[in-house]
Amino acid sequence: MNKKIAVFPGSFDPITTGHADVVKRALPLFDQIIIAIGVNSQKQSLYSLEQRMKWIEQVFEGEKKIKVDSYEGLTVNFCEEKGANYLLRGIRSSADFEYEKTIAHLNHDMLPQLETILILARPELSSISSTIVREIIRGKGKVRKFVPKEIAKDFK
Repeated sequence: MNKKIAVFPGSFDPITTGHADVVKRALPLFDQIIIAIGVNSQKQSLYSLEQRMKWIEQVFEGEKKIKVDSYEGLTVNFCEEKGANYLLRGIRSSADFEYEKTIAHLNHDMLPQLETILILARPELSSISSTIVREIIRGKGKVRKFVPKEIAKDFK
């Protein structure tokens, strides 16, 4: 039997409570979830790749189904390389849905065996994004509520 491997791609700059919730809720569906940090040389990250990987590993410490990795280029190529037939995405709004639907169709054209699985954000987490969390951090606001408890201590 083929292993059910999902890739959960993102910048995770930083990982948020929303990201962690999507992964935890998806765990029963898959044999393995690869949390994959997409590296885009055109984008300036607030935190280093190493720091982001360390945080994700801390959040999911002891969870044997979780692997943390990084990649450059197209997500579909990474999925194919890892033998993943599922792409996991969190949806916060109808705008997210429209965007993800378009990407899912394009990905399917490139890699027909890749199924996109969309998980709706819980209502109380739907306003949280890495972009907003970065703005709170830059503005020296309290961010602990928006990042997983395992890494909250790293945000003064």
